[in-house]
Amino acid sequence: MSGPLEQLRIVELGHVIAGPLAAALLSDFGADVIKIEAPNRTDMMRDLGPKAEDGVGVWWKTLGRNKKTLGLDWKSDEGRDILRRLVEDADVLIENFRPGVLERAGVGPDVLHDWNPDLVVLRVSGYGQDGPMRDVPAFGRAAEAMSGLAHLTGFPDGPPMHPGFPAADSTTGLMGALGIMIALFAREKGIARGQVVDLAVFEALLRLMDYPVPALTGANLSPRRNGLRQPMDFAPGGMFRTSDGVWLTVSAGSAETAQRLLRAVGGDALADDPRFATLGEMSRHMTVVFDAINDFVTQHTAKEVEAVFARHDAVASRVLSVEEIMTNEQIRHRGDIVSVDGKQTKVIGPIPHLSATPGEVRWLGRPLGADSRSILRDLGFDDDRIIALCEAGLVSLEEKGTP
Repeated sequence: MSGPLEQLRIVELGHVIAGPLAAALLSDFGADVIKIEAPNRTDMMRDLGPKAEDGVGVWWKTLGRNKKTLGLDWKSDEGRDILRRLVEDADVLIENFRPGVLERAGVGPDVLHDWNPDLVVLRVSGYGQDGPMRDVPAFGRAAEAMSGLAHLTGFPDGPPMHPGFPAADSTTGLMGALGIMIALFAREKGIARGQVVDLAVFEALLRLMDYPVPALTGANLSPRRNGLRQPMDFAPGGMFRTSDGVWLTVSAGSAETAQRLLRAVGGDALADDPRFATLGEMSRHMTVVFDAINDFVTQHTAKEVEAVFARHDAVASRVLSVEEIMTNEQIRHRGDIVSVDGKQTKVIGPIPHLSATPGEVRWLGRPLGADSRSILRDLGFDDDRIIALCEAGLVSLEEKGTP
């Protein structure tokens, strides 16, 4: 089945996570992505972290999935000409260098739009293309700190904490893919031609961390990290450990579900207590609620808690390890973990699930230059010219195919 984005052509100059993830998300649904790496400076994700059975970094296998790879010194005169020819026929260019790198190489947005006025350019950087912090170097952890996420994660008497995955880079990839599709929609509707999507790595998390700002400015409440509980405790819940050592997260998002939760852990006496008649009242006595849930959970096994909660239609979810994710029946039923024929490494499959045009992982990350020859041939280069470019160090070739 052809993907819904099959006609979408993307040139990726990205590296590490944020830019490459935006391209990978779109490639899952058929976008034709050409990832360009300099022959002498490949994407560090090829080597960072643990290696699969074939010696290739597992992170690269998923970030490079479904992409063609072209080894090209795009900053050289001849390489810049090849980049121009690719851009002329592309819909999107993705880059996540520090501000000014493209301009110094002579391929800033003005040049790119001179080559292709309809090109959508996603520019990901630490703090954005302008402003007083424009030239400050940044990584994902700096963005997590600036967004407020780290400040709200951890225990009240402990240090701020980062989450257990690269939250800033990953959410930036998601937001970058969204920005690309919005710009393409505007182009399709005749609202704008090619435009620049300027995305700072801290901004995607900042957008998702939205509620602390209106809480402070509208209600004069300043959220603080609260350990196993929510920073503002606006609804009952938290993280609790059962008598047999299983961690459960308990939550309720409305007055009705909160009443069911209270009835499950404390019976009618707790649920009908006037202090808990509304979420507003409940929030003023959240320590009592938390202690009641904790007392119940810690005195029962996980199966006992789940059985009682099920009878009351309340929510208690196990905290899954990666091993448990791999065997979870719901995840398996949804087909959310996939493999490629002949490969041991599995990855998370395309999300979201589309009923008529689902995504597909066609291959995992290829070796550097695996597609250089075919890409250059499509641009009109003959084999002698390709070999000459390779011998000059401007192009890298790889004939071994997919690892």
